Amino acid sequence: MNSQSVVFLAPSRYPDSRGFFSETWNKKLLTSKGIDVDFVQDNQSISYETGTVRGLHFQAPPYAQAKLVRCGRGRIFDVAVDIRVGSPNYGQWVGLELSFENGKQVFIPEGFLHGFVTLEPNTEIIYKCSNYYSSEHQGEVRFDDPDINIKWPIELSNVGLSEKDETAPYLKGIKNPFIYRVP
Repeated sequence: MNSQSVVFLAPSRYPDSRGFFSETWNKKLLTSKGIDVDFVQDNQSISYETGTVRGLHFQAPPYAQAKLVRCGRGRIFDVAVDIRVGSPNYGQWVGLELSFENGKQVFIPEGFLHGFVTLEPNTEIIYKCSNYYSSEHQGEVRFDDPDINIKWPIELSNVGLSEKDETAPYLKGIKNPFIYRVP
């Protein structure tokens, strides 16, 4: 994989009287942007309620995953956090609103936490992964870790969390398997 940072993408949409057409993944185009990844798995999730938080998650090597994320229906605030030890951006986050309406996507390389919060009910997320899921290699970090200090666009007291995300450790409490490599 070439890309060492999060990349925001806005695929073109070609509207006509029936709706629109959009090419949401094109290996040749992404390779020209430094994203040379062989995706092996597509995932989809639906969140019924506004304020549902999923994350912050990662997969440890040898099952580390890069992701290409988009919103098929509704709206999310999507977040990536650099957790590569030695990175000049370690512990820093970037976020972007993804929606069906704006058609934007985000590429998140290995070594980053990923999470999102739904901003509308019945929101659908679709994402490609560069490696297969492995429950033994899954990790998580608190979405509200004060050392990361994500500026979520919601009231944090009213979020919907899974049990796993409710009990997730802070970043400083995880065994971090990612090392920054100078490109």
